[in-house]
Amino acid sequence: MAGLTALAVAAVGFLAYQASANVPDQLASPKKPGSSASASPSPKEKKKDAHAVPAESGSGQRVVYALDAKRVWLVGKTAEKPRNFEVMPSTVSPPPGTYQVTSRSGKITGSDGVDIEHVVRFASVNQVAIGFSAAVDGTMASPDPNLKTGGVRMTPEDGDAMWTFATVGSKVVVVP
Repeated sequence: MAGLTALAVAAVGFLAYQASANVPDQLASPKKPGSSASASPSPKEKKKDAHAVPAESGSGQRVVYALDAKRVWLVGKTAEKPRNFEVMPSTVSPPPGTYQVTSRSGKITGSDGVDIEHVVRFASVNQVAIGFSAAVDGTMASPDPNLKTGGVRMTPEDGDAMWTFATVGSKVVVVP
């Protein structure tokens, strides 16, 4: 009987060793500090940079407006990292595509009654002008869903940068 017990214990020990040798890394016990394991993620584990210029936005100098991300990039001619910032979309959005800045206004009252500056228009959808602008008071409130507005709002600082960057004729690329 003792021989059978020893054989059973040996078999269980062998099976336990094989099971531990085949455990995926993510299920294995964590490595102790000071071990040779790398703390940096493997290339497969690296997350996409949420602030990177969308790949489908083309190339060259351009303004990129990502509808779903609610973000704009000012992509210059140089290899310099593009300025990017969050925006508050309007109730009417342009379909994805390539546009050109058609007109600009220094300071006006928006279709929602808000005093705005640095207006850079680039599209029209169902007779609603679409453009970037900054509220003079610095707010970026959600637009009234009952109004058809085309103002994509940004902070005054970002509006200054847009105004300097996007002159009439500049390319604007809208991505989903």
